[in-house]
Amino acid sequence: MGTRYFTPALFAFLRDLESNNDRVWFKANQDRYERAVRQPALDFITDYGPKLAAISPHLVADARAVGGSLFRIQRDTRFSKDKTPYKLNTGLHFRHEAASDAHAPGIYLHLAPGNCFMGAGLWRPPTATAYAIRARIDAEPASWKRAAKSKRIAETFSFEGESLKRPPKGFDADHPLLDDLKRKDFIVTTKLSQARVTSEDFMDDFHQLAKRAKPLVGFLCDAVEASF
Repeated sequence: MGTRYFTPALFAFLRDLESNNDRVWFKANQDRYERAVRQPALDFITDYGPKLAAISPHLVADARAVGGSLFRIQRDTRFSKDKTPYKLNTGLHFRHEAASDAHAPGIYLHLAPGNCFMGAGLWRPPTATAYAIRARIDAEPASWKRAAKSKRIAETFSFEGESLKRPPKGFDADHPLLDDLKRKDFIVTTKLSQARVTSEDFMDDFHQLAKRAKPLVGFLCDAVEASF
């Protein structure tokens, strides 16, 4: 038998937060957040570390309460019209050791009522990094296809994110991999049910998905000259 990390209490808290997204309510329910959301997520991060090392010793499972693999629940509202203070999801990002922020190759878990998914890849890289990936796709199309378009990827994941409207600078409009070269986000996701997330087998389940995505993460790491 495995360990049940996430329970319906996590989703109940996030649903209640959606209806009470203010600092007064959150402060009054801080202990509930710690018990139902943050501590289970930190426990999952801690226990997943050894499994993650088997995928790559350069991906990090950092169980610090602040600044590690668990995203803060507080929103950055400085440049947003939406001034609600809290996110309505729990996010875990096992990113590359060389990363300074979320814009780095890695594996991601998103938990929210009615919207749970696992992701892998690189979300919204800086322009220079995106061009390095495009250059590697152009130079090694067979490696890209093995990493991103294999049956193991296609039968489980789908590519998500935004794309350029026009071919990126330096690439022809008739390039056979133009759709991939136009990507702004090099990330795949797969949907997860709440029942799946709250099962005792979820860590092993999550790890199997991560292993399927390993070739894609490895390709992206190589493209940005990060050890894998």
